[in-house]
Amino acid sequence: MLPVSDPRGTREFLDFPYRLYRRDPHWVPPLRIAQKELFDFKKHPFHQHARVQCFLARRNGQIAGRIAAILDPNYNRFHSEDAGFFGFFESVEDQDVAGALLDAARDWLRKHGASVVRGPVNPSTNYECGMLVEGFDSDPCVMMPYNPRYYPQLLAAAGLRKARDLYAYYLAVDRMEPKKVNRVAALATAEDRVSIRHIRMDAFQQDVELVWEVYNAAWSRNWGFVPMTREEFLFMAKDMKSILVPDLVLLAEVQGRVVGFALGLPDINQALKPAQGRLFPLGLLKILYHKRSIRTARILVLGVLEEYRTAGVAAAFYAEFLRRFCRLKYSGAELSWVLEDNVLMHRSITAFGGKRYKTYRIYEWN
Repeated sequence: MLPVSDPRGTREFLDFPYRLYRRDPHWVPPLRIAQKELFDFKKHPFHQHARVQCFLARRNGQIAGRIAAILDPNYNRFHSEDAGFFGFFESVEDQDVAGALLDAARDWLRKHGASVVRGPVNPSTNYECGMLVEGFDSDPCVMMPYNPRYYPQLLAAAGLRKARDLYAYYLAVDRMEPKKVNRVAALATAEDRVSIRHIRMDAFQQDVELVWEVYNAAWSRNWGFVPMTREEFLFMAKDMKSILVPDLVLLAEVQGRVVGFALGLPDINQALKPAQGRLFPLGLLKILYHKRSIRTARILVLGVLEEYRTAGVAAAFYAEFLRRFCRLKYSGAELSWVLEDNVLMHRSITAFGGKRYKTYRIYEWN
């Protein structure tokens, strides 16, 4: 087991998934430049407040697995907890390799004060997180993880247990019940004077600042949530700006105050897959070509300030998404992820025609 401590080790750490998944029909290679950016400890704002130690496993002289141990003091202060996390886990189908990787991350985290270890998070719940345990028969949606079927068994055999499950729903536009959605939305907009608008690209940073405040407030009671720093939120927004469709980035306002936020992204994975992780020499052209035919999206964020959660604001968001999906000729969207115990959200999505089709799991050691 080798801790990553130099540029060569970082390159091997980043390169390993591209070799491991090269024959997997459902894996979507992330852009290499984006992965490199995420592990730039000097520039990426996550690393301004967190510590990450990467490890590599070798077998017969070849890289056989990787893992990152993650300490996030912001999370521990927010939850009054001594937690550590692991992420970016990848392994060949070998229990000895997987066990050694997980032990290395756990030992490093415990040495640095963690009493409980959870994961995978890449590198927090604000990014890709969870391990796919159900729904291996389709590609992952944008900013959702993917892994081989054997991964859950590797973690279970290493002694990890379920902490929480995260669900993904698929909502086909032709299965939505517009009368029901519009009825609830109409009540919200009439009685509570809720108005829905899309993000202003000519005032992008101003709207992002408003959304950041709502994001940290609306999700503050969610299990596993960690507030994003302003720098981190702006960095992520800048990254998303090139792929977002303004019509799918919605803000809910009451008397000029932003009380809710919903973010939909076109499923850019459909365009990234043919690029095989590279922008050059032809990757960018492939992305631009396939981007034109994307007809599905992912609603990855939908949150409302606590005092407005019974006002039908979420239904107003759904109604607006339905109208905009129809106008943009989208066929449907993934709604992910939703905590397994978020009963109100599950009922709402199901009532509007959503079908659960993937399950992701966050594990833990005590």
